[in-house]
Amino acid sequence: MAGNYFFSNTKSKGGSVIHNINGKLPVGDIFFHTPGNSLELQYKNAAGGNWQAIIYHQQKRGMDHYKKSSLLSFWIYNTSAGELPGIQLMRKDSSLTSIITFNGLKIREWQHITVPLIAFESLDPSKPENIIAVVFTQKNTYESEENTIYVDDIEFVPADKASQLTKVPSIATVTGYAMHVDITWEKITDQNIRFIKIYRSENGNDYKPVGIQQNYIPRYADFTGEAVKSYSYKISFLNSNYEESQLSAPVTTSTKATTDDELLTMVQEASFHYYWEGAETNSGMAKEDIPGRQNMIAMGASGFGIMALLVGTERGLITRQQSVERFNRILNFLEKAETFHGVYPHFMDGPTGKVEPFFGHRDNGADLVETSFLMEGLLAARQYFNENTEQEKIIRKKITSIWEKAEWDWFKQTPDSKFLYWHWSPDQGWIINHTLIGWNETMVTYLLAIASPTHAVPASMYYTGWANQDSTGIIYRGWGNSKDGTKYTNGNFYFGVKLDVGVSNGGPLFFTHYSYMGYDPHFITDKYTNYFINNQNIAKINYLYCVENPKHFKGYGNDAWGLTASDGPFDYSADEPVPWQDHGKITPTGAISSFPYLPDEAMKALKNYYFNYGKFLWGEYGFKDAFDLTNNWCSELYMGLNQAPQVVMIENYRTGLIWKLFMQDADVQNGLKKLELESKNMKNKDK
Repeated sequence: MAGNYFFSNTKSKGGSVIHNINGKLPVGDIFFHTPGNSLELQYKNAAGGNWQAIIYHQQKRGMDHYKKSSLLSFWIYNTSAGELPGIQLMRKDSSLTSIITFNGLKIREWQHITVPLIAFESLDPSKPENIIAVVFTQKNTYESEENTIYVDDIEFVPADKASQLTKVPSIATVTGYAMHVDITWEKITDQNIRFIKIYRSENGNDYKPVGIQQNYIPRYADFTGEAVKSYSYKISFLNSNYEESQLSAPVTTSTKATTDDELLTMVQEASFHYYWEGAETNSGMAKEDIPGRQNMIAMGASGFGIMALLVGTERGLITRQQSVERFNRILNFLEKAETFHGVYPHFMDGPTGKVEPFFGHRDNGADLVETSFLMEGLLAARQYFNENTEQEKIIRKKITSIWEKAEWDWFKQTPDSKFLYWHWSPDQGWIINHTLIGWNETMVTYLLAIASPTHAVPASMYYTGWANQDSTGIIYRGWGNSKDGTKYTNGNFYFGVKLDVGVSNGGPLFFTHYSYMGYDPHFITDKYTNYFINNQNIAKINYLYCVENPKHFKGYGNDAWGLTASDGPFDYSADEPVPWQDHGKITPTGAISSFPYLPDEAMKALKNYYFNYGKFLWGEYGFKDAFDLTNNWCSELYMGLNQAPQVVMIENYRTGLIWKLFMQDADVQNGLKKLELESKNMKNKDK
């Protein structure tokens, strides 16, 4: 983002000065080594003074594997013959290594600086994760003239020699949208290619670098910010030393005027690609986030992604045969993957099908909720692939087998249990001991457990477990920091909107999405409420809270709303429309996945996010996970749990596709009939 760099800090004393914006380094967009920006260090040394520019390692969810490295590498652009800074590394305890100096830089030319890690005093090069920041600092104690340098591409690297690039790149497609252009190329298999560099021309002759892409993403979204304009593109390959290949042949396209309907398709298409081309290679299933672990897949994100693939198939983004082939790959993987009483873990290794305990050693077994999200997608697919071909028969048969093997009733833990339990470990049993109690995202788990044709739980567990009203449920719902809704029912008014069911004033918006991507809430009514109306009211409360904006965060309003779970500048968090759980970040999926509930408000938010913030917020797989204008931060992640709901819930708003498919499933219908009968019995008892 333009302005200041969130993951930085500046300090100065004794008359020395380092230019800053709110205590952080400015981002420069004129000089850069790789497009489209760098960090600007404008400083002046004073005798006896000191300044520091601290550039922190940006922690990214799932980016927790470190390559063995021996060099600190960065690129620097020096604007004058002024005094150069020294450089230090900061450890986890905030202590600093000795200062390393570098001299003899050319003026107004990007130069590559490498420093052996062994040159830094008391540093263990084998543990780069212990380094939290690179620090540029005043190195001398005498006064000097003001100087400005630009720094880019800071990283730890091995000392390996990069191979020369001989392959000539080629652009596969360029497609113009309202304010951006998608450029694609063939998937990169040559590991000598580290980056793809994108060049743009507005006249067909003068090409300027505008972007850079990782080698595992075969597309780039160039947000030009102008509609109805022609652009030409070329790309090149870069190796690990940033040495560049020959440029590709040019390809030309134009941005265009776009209707509201076309904007919806654009968002669906971009997010669909997360699950189509962004899938883990062996399993064909969804990664937890991109960028992130390349081999780790997430069951819940995959279930949502399966529904997104159905939407993409129906909208012609892929052929039905392509979809059949992908589903066969997914189902072949799931048949052989590790399960526990027929239930899948939260995370798995794509190449091996083994559990991946990403959340710690206790999370090494079954996850009933993530499996629910997976089954939600599979049951919709069982209805979609209804043709009398051998391949589609196999898809239906395999889905049925996976569905019927899940032992929902075993997750009662004890025969007389009121509740289902979230986790089970093969070597630690019920150690996590997390009871499933609503209001949250787990209604789908109880509904599917009741619907199971082989391992069903009684419909009464909906009321004793999900809608539990005894002391266990009341204590659990204390997460809302309010007495409102602790007995499941609520009944209070918030911003003039009555909430029948929900903790506090409704909680994060993903509660209204995850269970209702397959289950149509129009047709879910228990003794307390109808869940389309209840979800719609939760969305209204969330919207009205953001309009009021009691904490005065920058950007909130009638075109920026939707507090929910997402990446954040400090940590992943599930934000809610209450001051103590509102951290100032807006998550695009919050509003956009609420199209069925508040279509006008959702469209206003979509347009604002795209037209006003698209320069930093729009990318290869649609909207980035979240942004925070108060802190001038935008996530670099696309989240598997957040991209698919945008595809699916927009489609449910437009055509009802996934709702219709899922709700016509015979087992689903049978489960809802059981719940309807139980609800009638409960009402009669109340009388």
